[in-house]
Amino acid sequence: MGVPEQLAERMSMAEQHEYLRAKFSRRTMIRGGAVTLGTVTGGAFVTGATAQAAVPTQTPKTTPAAEHVDGALVAPFGRHLAFGKDPRTEITVSWQVPVAVKKPFIRIGAHPWDLSRKIEAEVRTLYTPAGVGASGDHTQYYVHAELTHLKPGRTYYYGVGHAGFDPAAAHLLGTLGTFTTAPDHKAPFTFTAFGDEGVGYHGLANNSLLLGQNPAFHLHAGDIAYADPAGAGKTADTGFDSRIWDQFLAQTESVAKSVPWMPAYGNHDMEAWYSPNGYGGEDARWNLPDNGPDATNLPGVYTFVYGNTAVISLDANDISFEIPANLGISGGTQTKWLETQLKKYRASKDVDFIVIFFHHCAYCTSTAHASEGGVRQEWVPLFEKYTVDLVINGHNHQYERTDVIKAGAVTKKLPIGGTAYPETEGVVYVTAGAAGRSLYAFTAPLSYEGHENEVESVASYVNTKTGKQTETVAWSRVRYLDYSFLRVDVTPAAKGRTATLTVRGIAETGDQVDHFTVARKAK
Repeated sequence: MGVPEQLAERMSMAEQHEYLRAKFSRRTMIRGGAVTLGTVTGGAFVTGATAQAAVPTQTPKTTPAAEHVDGALVAPFGRHLAFGKDPRTEITVSWQVPVAVKKPFIRIGAHPWDLSRKIEAEVRTLYTPAGVGASGDHTQYYVHAELTHLKPGRTYYYGVGHAGFDPAAAHLLGTLGTFTTAPDHKAPFTFTAFGDEGVGYHGLANNSLLLGQNPAFHLHAGDIAYADPAGAGKTADTGFDSRIWDQFLAQTESVAKSVPWMPAYGNHDMEAWYSPNGYGGEDARWNLPDNGPDATNLPGVYTFVYGNTAVISLDANDISFEIPANLGISGGTQTKWLETQLKKYRASKDVDFIVIFFHHCAYCTSTAHASEGGVRQEWVPLFEKYTVDLVINGHNHQYERTDVIKAGAVTKKLPIGGTAYPETEGVVYVTAGAAGRSLYAFTAPLSYEGHENEVESVASYVNTKTGKQTETVAWSRVRYLDYSFLRVDVTPAAKGRTATLTVRGIAETGDQVDHFTVARKAK
């Protein structure tokens, strides 16, 4: 993005951010450059509740001039939903507009012909000056409306608009979307997951299949749009292009306008221009639950409960030895927060399963990134202590699934179609990083449903503080090298009976390449 490569190698994200800010503030042709917020406040579903606005990490000296056009000529795009802290009653609807508009809002109701509730929305303006990567002089307008006090298990219709563009108008009813809040009781549901999507045909194809699964929500395990294609957390990446986000949100809208799209942040999601932690751009684009340990430094760390399942999103950039641009950014608070959440959920009578997702892999044999030693050191002992049911990662662009693991060793072979019991056996890890970007490779033969090829061991490595450390592992059970995603079917049970997670690897073709079950006695 503008830092000489020899300097970027030695700089943290914060140091690179300061370098860029100083460099571009000296350029008189630059009109500004930071995350700046519009003056419209976020609304809530009921009068008196207000949305929490994102706080910019710094105030620019100047900002791009807001040039309003006739709102009737501007259509919103890139709609995407996210849960609030309580998926039963809270949803954020987010979208983009290509130019500045006046008085953006959302309409919501129980029927498409009854959208009388009109709620103001919040605008977050993201400006990228010419010279920061390849994106030119570009302003993006992200709009968010937080809805609270919704009713559990209810489907709502909504439309987004602004002055001159009212989705309740008869000729615009085709722009309406829907969402469904989480139920207030334990009930069967499905969710999907993958990582490393980017923009392109394969991401679009996977999205089409996702929609057919009818998921209650979707987890994106980092490396979301690839606006920063290098992914090293360095400003020397001249390929950075903020406009890729416009394409990505348009690509995912077919799913994300009705299915909450819950991301974790990966190495390609750190963008040094906007803020010292690299997440200023993400703060503008997403409105995620703000119940993590530090919403300022770690906006992608949060948790929510859907039915009988607790979901935790983590930021592995904080503990990555391989890509250390943000190594140690939380000062250990993320790991302490993680243990607090795990302890709470294991003690809760309402939670049976704990699912954790983040970017860098705890266990993977890919030739590209393999395993992350920071995750094994900081988090794996907690996963085992609190018998986490499923860990989902991205980073490596392929599908790989482990046997049941405890203390770095296989406690039980888990063949395709097998069942794991985490309370007594250990944890299963799935790498689902083949959402759309170019594929990586394995050293061992492929082995997947219908084409099983068991081997005793696989040669791989783990990224440590001192570099790559080779290892020979016995835990690599399923290896599939084509585009795919994860489907998880959650089936609750009466107290004392067996509740299950049925996990399936689904190829871009629709074929099933893996399936296994995680079983636990219901509370």
